[in-house]
Amino acid sequence: MPCHRFPGCAVIARVTPDLNDMAPTEYAGPVPTDPLDDAYAVFASVRPRLFGIAYRMLGSATEAEDILQEAWLKWQAYDRSVVENPAAFLATMTTRLAINLATSAHARHETYIGPWLPEPVDTSADPALGAERGEALEFAVLLLLEKLSAVERAAYVLRQAFDYPYPLIAEIIQKEEPAVRQLVSRARKHLAAERRTRAAAPEQKRLLSAFLTAAQTGDLIALERLFTEDIVSYSDGGGAALAARIPVVGRGRVAKFVAAFSSHFWTDVDLRWVQANGQAGVELSRDGVPFTLLTVTASQSGIDHLLWMMNPSKLSAVAAR
Repeated sequence: MPCHRFPGCAVIARVTPDLNDMAPTEYAGPVPTDPLDDAYAVFASVRPRLFGIAYRMLGSATEAEDILQEAWLKWQAYDRSVVENPAAFLATMTTRLAINLATSAHARHETYIGPWLPEPVDTSADPALGAERGEALEFAVLLLLEKLSAVERAAYVLRQAFDYPYPLIAEIIQKEEPAVRQLVSRARKHLAAERRTRAAAPEQKRLLSAFLTAAQTGDLIALERLFTEDIVSYSDGGGAALAARIPVVGRGRVAKFVAAFSSHFWTDVDLRWVQANGQAGVELSRDGVPFTLLTVTASQSGIDHLLWMMNPSKLSAVAAR
């Protein structure tokens, strides 16, 4: 793993002497293992899982990396000799840190300029993002998770995506097991009530491709045929990019909204298909600079969400690939 991709790794970098360059009398036996090297190896082995937990909790790759940085520093300083199960210990530490940050993040999202959308992550190499299942990863689900409390979200993520047993989840979030079961059940019901049956991946990509064709020509009739009656278009510019600051709702309104900027928005734009959060998306760039990640959520009835990620600070996790 390259050093720049691992939090704190520069701190523990070591240069091991080449024994072939040493005189025979200089070698006094095996070089003792550096405890930090062992700490690094353990942390690195579970890092994808820890990132997957933190990202699902926060909907932000940047904040997830911050959580891992803090967990790594705590892991370095901890008396690791008393830890019987390092993987469970680090998952517990990461989840509790994420719960604390998620609580404050909710308040920040309420004062966010315009609609807040989860920060996209590239899932082309790891579709489940460190988990047993790709659950709690799609944009639509992450938006619904925002409506849950931080503890409820943690219980749901650990159970649904990582298949943790209830007794372990209870220990991690410091609740009794019956309370954990209730939290997970309530979260499942909440999401099921608001979540439609998703279109299969090939159909979602087909609909996105058809939308791109209709959007670039401003074809109102074609756009309306692709949309559900209650479609919502969200544009996340975060105050740093020109974007709609309120959601646009309804088939006719969204079609007119998209057609209105078709004559200039798509000029000299290059399109690149990407895999973001387990679904097809399109990166839009101009003069080699990405400025939007576009994706859709869809059901059997058509496209029900247009998601325009235009905040420059949220594009790096996909654009850097």
